[in-house]
Amino acid sequence: MSAAQSTSHDASDSIPSEAGTEKPRRRGTATDLAQIAVFAALIAALGLPGALYLGGTAVPITFQTLGVMLAGAILGARKGFLAVLLVIVLVAAGLPLLSGGRGGLGVFVGPSVGYLIGWLLGAAVIGWFTARLLPRYRVLPALAATALGGIVAVYLVGVPVFAAITGTPLGVALAGSALFLPGDVVKVVVTVLVAAGVHRAWPGLISPRPWPWRRKSAPPAGA
Repeated sequence: MSAAQSTSHDASDSIPSEAGTEKPRRRGTATDLAQIAVFAALIAALGLPGALYLGGTAVPITFQTLGVMLAGAILGARKGFLAVLLVIVLVAAGLPLLSGGRGGLGVFVGPSVGYLIGWLLGAAVIGWFTARLLPRYRVLPALAATALGGIVAVYLVGVPVFAAITGTPLGVALAGSALFLPGDVVKVVVTVLVAAGVHRAWPGLISPRPWPWRRKSAPPAGA
């Protein structure tokens, strides 16, 4: 066999393998995009029942935080973050996707904008911890992780921004946020129960990750 024939033969052998890896990659990308779109639609749909304002607060109580928690707990940090980001981008474009039919750039100068931006951090934190709780996904650690992302992380952004925009003392704003806690705790419980069932029925939606302190060190060069 000549060198030219050998080269041609080797090239033809490599083509199927490249094409074979391209299709699963594209299929995975399409699946990711579909999941992101579905959860963005879920977050938007949870705004349809409207908003509830308690105690004269300028920040509404809505079901949409539940969608944010579910996005992080079911899709993981990256896809959950992107699902929330998609909603925020569409809201900025003028779509009335927030509770009460709110939308447009005016939302981003209102007192609740910090909570809206906090959704991004919340979904990412929940997804990060969830990946490290899998494949077992025990309920008690999941409750703690979801509360950390869905409540603490969101309030960490939302409360200071609310205080800054409204001129409210930070301590007063923090005390006022206690109005949201009972509903948010219920959302955390619902999220964990739903996510536990989903991960049991469809394992692999989130790739399990090790805790940082459990990662094995890389083998020395030449080992």
